Amino acid sequence: MPNLATKIEAILYLKGQPLSIGAIAEYAGCDRDDAKDAIIELMSDYAHRDSALEVVESSDGYSLQLRSPFQNLVETLVPLNLGVGALRTLAAIALKGPLTQSDLVNMRGSGAYQHVQELVELGFIRKRRQADSRSYWLQVTDKFPQYFELNQLPQQLNQASES
Repeated sequence: MPNLATKIEAILYLKGQPLSIGAIAEYAGCDRDDAKDAIIELMSDYAHRDSALEVVESSDGYSLQLRSPFQNLVETLVPLNLGVGALRTLAAIALKGPLTQSDLVNMRGSGAYQHVQELVELGFIRKRRQADSRSYWLQVTDKFPQYFELNQLPQQLNQASES
């Protein structure tokens, strides 16, 4: 039977989000004091090992997360979960951009507002206020061609035409 700290480690891994001491104790089937002691043990263990993971405390609770030096791997290895609408909005901005947000909404409909917010948060587009109106200029960032490997596209097209 694994010790309590190991059980809590599994709980934090499986939940994938910050958990309060109360929630951890409930999932682990122990009291709050034992859960707190086990979290401290787990945090100490991770602090002393050469690991890509760490247990951290935030205002939302405790979580198991990737250490900051490895955050760049997330963008490289974890595919984005963009919906079809957001992808189409991104394509419109890439093909027509830079363009105003109002022009984009005229092309794509009011759902484009949510897509723009999502794409800005993900770093695919930037928006800047127009000096002479209330709308924003939208354009893709350098992340767009890097993520979709557009710099490799001419090579792939050449290879395909040679086959």
